[in-house]
Amino acid sequence: MTAESATPAHSAPHAAPPAPWWSAVPPASGSIVMATGIVSIGLFVAGFDTLSKILMGIDIAVWLLLAAAFVTRAFRDPHGWKTAADTPPALTAVAATTVLGTRLALFGWTHTAYALLAIAALAWPMLLGGVARHLGHRMPGAVFLVCVATQGLAVLAGQLALLGEGEWLAWAALVLFALGLVLYAVVLTRFDIRQIRTGAGDHWVAGGALAISAVAGSKLVASPVWKGTAHDILRTTTLVVLGVALGWYIVLAVAEIAYPRLRYDIRRWATVFPLGMTAAACLLVSAAAHVAWLDTVGRVLLWIAFPVWALVGVGLVRSLAGPARARFG
Repeated sequence: MTAESATPAHSAPHAAPPAPWWSAVPPASGSIVMATGIVSIGLFVAGFDTLSKILMGIDIAVWLLLAAAFVTRAFRDPHGWKTAADTPPALTAVAATTVLGTRLALFGWTHTAYALLAIAALAWPMLLGGVARHLGHRMPGAVFLVCVATQGLAVLAGQLALLGEGEWLAWAALVLFALGLVLYAVVLTRFDIRQIRTGAGDHWVAGGALAISAVAGSKLVASPVWKGTAHDILRTTTLVVLGVALGWYIVLAVAEIAYPRLRYDIRRWATVFPLGMTAAACLLVSAAAHVAWLDTVGRVLLWIAFPVWALVGVGLVRSLAGPARARFG
């Protein structure tokens, strides 16, 4: 009898307990809410109300799940939470909340949208400050979330102002819009341009940040607060920003064809978000700035964004099904 066979069965080492569910949720998961929310908004603006509502329901459910993970980790693992909060993907928490809030405002749930604006506004300076202190050089596309989170606040504030929730919200949106553009210029110098060829999906946020800036601009252009020269300046600025966003779209799309990246990655949701945001920007700017042909462009881009959203969603389900089969099957 060998030493191994003489060892009692009960003395075998126990398997490590499974990690808590909330620890397996990366900060970048907020991009799922961002992507789903903006595609839902685009579908709503384009007149596909039922499909838009389905995506809105999915968005609400995912946001609640991620919010539970965010809060639970903050209490159970404060050190890990703080470490994650200092990275750019943490800003998806702010951006996701504002995108969902904007969709709910369009649905008529203005009180809920107001509450989400308050949550995002409270989290924004804390997360932005942590990320700003840890900015480096040659960073991935997630660095543009510094701009996206700021412009997300501008979009939601501007939307609520248009719904008659207070003129002060329009002024807040204007300040945030300007600040977001400044932040974009700052982080552009930190972006590693090689990510266009090698990025795993979040490199698209380089264009998506300008697309959401254009959406914020559309809310300002549509506002009755600014007239005459002020309105003309806002309109021109918004059209220029949208034009650069469309330029990014073309460059990034060509890079996807030249350098295919077909494997699923959580950062692919950060590809869907700019696709949907650029489509929504064209639709919204078309209406606000009275540029009819942008509506056609927006509808074409929307029917690129929606299938990609579905495809990446399938990738997410398959990535979650693998560990589940290993655990239970």
